[in-house]
Amino acid sequence: MADKQKTAAGSCAFAQEADKASGSGLASCLQCAKCSSGCPVSTRMDIKPHELVRLVQLDERNEVLASRMLWECTSCETCVTRCPQNVDIPALIDALRQMARKAGKAPANSTVAAFNDIFLELVRKRGRMYEAGLMASYKLRTGTFFQDMDKVPLMLRKGKLAILPPKVRDGGERERMFQRAKAAERKSR
Repeated sequence: MADKQKTAAGSCAFAQEADKASGSGLASCLQCAKCSSGCPVSTRMDIKPHELVRLVQLDERNEVLASRMLWECTSCETCVTRCPQNVDIPALIDALRQMARKAGKAPANSTVAAFNDIFLELVRKRGRMYEAGLMASYKLRTGTFFQDMDKVPLMLRKGKLAILPPKVRDGGERERMFQRAKAAERKSR
């Protein structure tokens, strides 16, 4: 029992690793469950946001990294807004997603990993988001060619979807930033 209490206080290796990778401040979680009660997708999750924090604190690495919850979160940040301690659960989830992918525990049917990869690659190449390019790449990779296609005309009419990518100045600094991030990731392994 004393070991579990010590671990719950945030001294376990998994909690330290996750907190360092995310900067989430998970040790300050009060377990008030305000994050879970406000989460718009909590009904689809196998683990609620406050339970996720607690499982990380209790060093339940395998259960956390295998959780469907990591891939259901939409990163809307409602949980952070509601949290009296400002625990950044979306940042924690992003770090846990990376850990799950490295451990080979990302579900094969999840499109979140594909979306993240495409998003970062577009930002690396273009410096800004190009929604039409993101959608096209995403649809090709996931095979969901006609899903949501009925929304395209409305998005075009409202100016929410540009046909051509935005013009971006010199990408040298952006490329150096991505190289520094890759070097930091290799160093942390």
